Amino acid sequence: MPLAEHLRELRNRLSKGMLAIVVVTIVAAFYSEELMGFLTEPVPSCKGGLGESTGGNCAVVSFNTLLSPFTTTVKVSLMAGVIVASPVWLYQLWAFVAPGLHKSEKKYTYTFVAAAVPLFAAGAYLAYVILPISMKVLLGITPEGSANILALDDVLDFTVRMVLVFGLAFELPLLLVMLNMTGMVTGRRMAGWWRGVVMGVFVFGAVATPTTDPVGMIALAGPIVVLYFMAVGFSLLNDKRRARNNPDAALSDDEASELDLTPEAIGDIESVPAARALPEQASTDANDRDRRTNGYDDIT
Repeated sequence: MPLAEHLRELRNRLSKGMLAIVVVTIVAAFYSEELMGFLTEPVPSCKGGLGESTGGNCAVVSFNTLLSPFTTTVKVSLMAGVIVASPVWLYQLWAFVAPGLHKSEKKYTYTFVAAAVPLFAAGAYLAYVILPISMKVLLGITPEGSANILALDDVLDFTVRMVLVFGLAFELPLLLVMLNMTGMVTGRRMAGWWRGVVMGVFVFGAVATPTTDPVGMIALAGPIVVLYFMAVGFSLLNDKRRARNNPDAALSDDEASELDLTPEAIGDIESVPAARALPEQASTDANDRDRRTNGYDDIT
């Protein structure tokens, strides 16, 4: 298609995706209270309300500004709309890109998506599980005689950040597998990185998690290290499979190949099919005709 047709199709695809997000967002607005309760459930709430000296045992979630209830409702509803409507807008994106991909590229894309979604869901679920522990550790620093009054926007931002960090971190092993599948990184090289990768993953877990406790760091770094070694094992097996299917895999790039210089016997000219024979060359010279055999002269 010409450029104008591509732009028109992109506009239609984006319009359908945005329409799905808007519809789901409007529906989610009617359930915004339940959604906010679900996202703030990991926070240990106080029973006595505002003004009570709670120390680090619990916290009170509140709205700090006049527009906070409205902005928080819009934020939660829009987030739910983007997540719930993701199959629709992801399909529209795929329908726009897929016609330009080869068959093998489509196969790799299906495999990547089929593995990426469960990994992200596992990371998000793990983040939601350790959120109460992380919040208790953070609230435990509060001195006695003080009360924790948390803005709901801050609690939601904290929860979403934790879910995104854990979910995206779980995609790292899948990225390594895809690099190995394309031949950019070998399994042996990945196995040689294990010391640096383990150290880097734990440092990333300490920096990426918003909490300062070791629980969040270990909860994030531990599964990633396990997934990394699983990716290394898969890459080693894939390299062996690739070597079996490629007889020249063991040859060095600087090694000269052996040439077979044995001459092959040429068949009788009479056995050449008539369709492959050159046409008779017309000539009036008798000596020239004598030099030809079946239409072939010395040069031919």
